[in-house]
Amino acid sequence: MKHLIAPAAALAALVAVGSPAVAQSADEKINMVIAYSEAECPVAKPGEVVICEILVEADRYRIPSNLRYSDSPENRSRAGLVEEIKYVGDFGAMSCSPAGAGGFTGCTQKFIEAAYKDRAEEDGVRFGKLIEEARAERLSTIDADAAAEQERVEMIEREYMQRLERERAGEVPGEGALPQPPK
Repeated sequence: MKHLIAPAAALAALVAVGSPAVAQSADEKINMVIAYSEAECPVAKPGEVVICEILVEADRYRIPSNLRYSDSPENRSRAGLVEEIKYVGDFGAMSCSPAGAGGFTGCTQKFIEAAYKDRAEEDGVRFGKLIEEARAERLSTIDADAAAEQERVEMIEREYMQRLERERAGEVPGEGALPQPPK
């Protein structure tokens, strides 16, 4: 037994020296900072330890991820609770229950509602949204294209009108020297 106590005491002393809690003095201040760039991290003063965690800029105004998702009953929305109790005690026609007359009639409606809910919450590609974005992009250039085409047409018309004015103002060939009438 004496042989085991000495190595255990040596091991405990070694662990105590290596642990961070023992290495810190009691008057040392610990400053834990969340920053979004290295420039925001404060410089440690004497007697102070600064721990600076740099996060992504896009998460600056978001709820922290450890608080975002929770299965706690307190964190459930009222709309979800209402949706759950919507069918409590529901029976008869449009109820989707195996018991009672007309209970099967509501099953199709529930399937349709579930499909629309899945579709609304889907993370996949939505072709309607992609088409809408492509239309918006195309329509955004129509005004600029129309203005450029209008400018080109007006330039052609000005050139045509200038040429007509030059032709009207110019002399007709052979008009300068009219022959004298005979006497």
